[in-house]
Amino acid sequence: MADTTILALCGKGGVGKTSIAALMVKLLSERNDRKILAIDADPAVGLASALGMTVRKTVDDIRKELIGNIRKSASPGQLETLKSLDYEMLDALEEQGRFALLAIGRSEDEGCFCRINNLLKDIINDLADKFDIVLIDGEAGIEQINRRVMKTVDQLVLVSDTSAKGIGVANTIAHVAHEKKAVDFKSMGLVLNRVRTQAEVDGIRARTRIPIYGWIPEDDLVREYDYKGRSLTGMSSDSSMLSALAGMLERMVKPA
Repeated sequence: MADTTILALCGKGGVGKTSIAALMVKLLSERNDRKILAIDADPAVGLASALGMTVRKTVDDIRKELIGNIRKSASPGQLETLKSLDYEMLDALEEQGRFALLAIGRSEDEGCFCRINNLLKDIINDLADKFDIVLIDGEAGIEQINRRVMKTVDQLVLVSDTSAKGIGVANTIAHVAHEKKAVDFKSMGLVLNRVRTQAEVDGIRARTRIPIYGWIPEDDLVREYDYKGRSLTGMSSDSSMLSALAGMLERMVKPA
């Protein structure tokens, strides 16, 4: 994936991570020279809704079907399985304009199916290689990104609001990333959401060692879109959240 830039967003639930991911997809897809793959790795599958899309099939649906075949001893040979999974993965892609969405779904099967998980992860990585930028909307536990999506990312983006709980979760994620090597990453930084004053940012800098990529002010327009269930891809350019994110993305993603 030498030419593919991979961004992974993680953070405590309720801090606005998925809204930020959706707006990043919007901004990146508006660059005419880039193909974008959005991967919804949060079991809540909120990214599809934020992008105004419907998920017909998730990677976990494919996994369950394959496991069911194995349990029934009806699994085809290895070559046929690979061809089938490649097709199923492409079929699970939802496309809209210049970006595509792949939803991972929720793993609920009991037992160890490590070979299947690794096979699916390899196919996801091969698929991602066909895009210029991959943006992963993950959950708080970054181990899930490693186990179910991919091991290496370029930018590990930790999202938090200004609450002590949000920053605490971000600090924990950073510790796990550094000390336990849960995910290989080139850069890691913190994006602060729903900031009201510069004093809040200054106070957080004193409570964390994570570099701050930038901060986003409280945006009533985003709140309105969320309340009405509208797709954030239709957000107008006068959104303060969009403006703040555009500046951050310029630093995170190199020009083509």
